[in-house]
Amino acid sequence: MEEQDVISGVVWLNGKLTDYSTATVSIEDRGFYFGDGVYEVIRVYDGKPFGLDRHLNRLERSAAGIELALPMPLAEIGELAKDLTRRSGRENAEIYIQITRGRGRRNHVFPESEPTFLVGVREGRRIPAELLHTGCSVITRPDERWARCNLKTIGLLPNVLAKEAAHRLGAAEALLVRDGLVTEGTSSNVFIWKAGGLATPVADNRILPGITREITIELARKLGYEVAERDIPLGELLDADEVFITGTTVEMMPVVKVDDHRIGNGMPGDVRGDLHAAFMDLIQRNSKGEV
Repeated sequence: MEEQDVISGVVWLNGKLTDYSTATVSIEDRGFYFGDGVYEVIRVYDGKPFGLDRHLNRLERSAAGIELALPMPLAEIGELAKDLTRRSGRENAEIYIQITRGRGRRNHVFPESEPTFLVGVREGRRIPAELLHTGCSVITRPDERWARCNLKTIGLLPNVLAKEAAHRLGAAEALLVRDGLVTEGTSSNVFIWKAGGLATPVADNRILPGITREITIELARKLGYEVAERDIPLGELLDADEVFITGTTVEMMPVVKVDDHRIGNGMPGDVRGDLHAAFMDLIQRNSKGEV
């Protein structure tokens, strides 16, 4: 493995092995012109991709949703991702997969071209350990996204603007609200705990069905918690005993403040703690090849 790989990560772009510092695409790529593409982010723990099959299945659904043919079968994409992970030599990493409709003169009509296909592996972002003990603050913002949020597409400008607003206010995330209902975060799903039950917004076209969200629901039910997938008014979230967000990069992050409102007693709760412990156990078993 070359030093450049260690510094910049490993990138496979349209069949060529390179790195993040040198990989380039055409200015006429549809991703650049229109945000015409799909993507996935997959965590690597102890050198093993976590939830790879689930992520690839969602990639396939997203691509089908925008009428984009995958450049190779899912199984081959999975093997490529695992091979690049090994090449990277990284134990804690992120795999990024992006497929766009390819290049062509700027025209709304689909071009007759091959997709642009990128798979990259680089060092993973680490969660500040103190936030798992103290919890994080979030803000709320209007949900101004398009009506097909269940597809993981690269057109994320409303998410970017809301996340930047949170960053400027020192918050970890922005929760999006549409017609008085909480949908999700800019890059996370949301759960609440109140009166003996968990609730999370239903996975329809208004939210992206997160992989960590899916795993959280499965773990919660195995632990004996009732889980409801339903609409959550903002007022109900503010009145919850516990709030936490889930996602590939944030895992299960406790939320103790929403805007200027304290959640519960202002500290991470026991339910999220139980779920996070089960989640970390699942990660360890994945690392050992047990799941």
